[in-house]
Amino acid sequence: MQAEGAPTAMHYAEPETLAEALSALSAEGARCLAGGQSLVAMMNAGLLAPPVLVSLRRVPGLDAVEPREDGGLRLGAMARHFEVARLQPRSGGAEIVVEAARRIGHPAIRNQGTIGGSIAHADPAADYPTAITCAEAVVQVAGPQGARAIPAADFFHGYYETACAPDEIVIGIEVPPGPPGARAHYEKLMIVDGDFAVVSVAVMLAMERGACSFVRLAIGAVAATPLRLADAEAALLGTALDDATLARAGALLAEAADPVDDMRGSAAFRRKLIPRLLRRAVAEARAKAEAAHA
Repeated sequence: MQAEGAPTAMHYAEPETLAEALSALSAEGARCLAGGQSLVAMMNAGLLAPPVLVSLRRVPGLDAVEPREDGGLRLGAMARHFEVARLQPRSGGAEIVVEAARRIGHPAIRNQGTIGGSIAHADPAADYPTAITCAEAVVQVAGPQGARAIPAADFFHGYYETACAPDEIVIGIEVPPGPPGARAHYEKLMIVDGDFAVVSVAVMLAMERGACSFVRLAIGAVAATPLRLADAEAALLGTALDDATLARAGALLAEAADPVDDMRGSAAFRRKLIPRLLRRAVAEARAKAEAAHA
């Protein structure tokens, strides 16, 4: 008999198949343990006390890091940040995800944290949500009813909310290569090194005869989900990406943003940052694209 006020015992499971993992996670209050960088911190702060922790580290295939022949990537949910960061991308889609991985935290965090854990946590100030939205990646999830694929644009539903059903888990991410000749850049402002973003900008673009022939943008930490705006992309397409054009696109994005006031910055500060970081990110991506054609 447990004494009154005594801490509740926590059960820890290490399933060796996906089916076993899904079965263990069906227990009431069970939580999935990936790299533990977010979950353990929340437990230490007393925000969560799950009765069951289910580790995914023994489930085969979830740690896959598979560059595709077309330049795309297939990443298992348990692929750690440092494994993604050390890849040499061969396409714009892969490049934006790899660059984001390189900006995550510090080495200790990159050595433990996983892409699936980050995406499932769905913090809008995290790096991967913005990057995979720009890449138009597809998130693979699995549950008792089977597996399904969810486009990144439909995966993030709000602050720490995703399209995953309560009985589903993220098992992988498919990153398409993007169009030939496209290059990417991930820009991020942090208050201190290794922190979450105050604002982040992911850009993928291609240039042809001095004009932008393709562009895709995603802005992080300025709304409940990564921000994409068709009007801002259309404002850049076909232009020389001059300062006036970038200012118009930045203004459209700032107007569409819905940032919060928090310890990293005010909503007004974040809106002012968007055009500045956009200009910087576009300049870097453009330089890469033009150098590739030189």
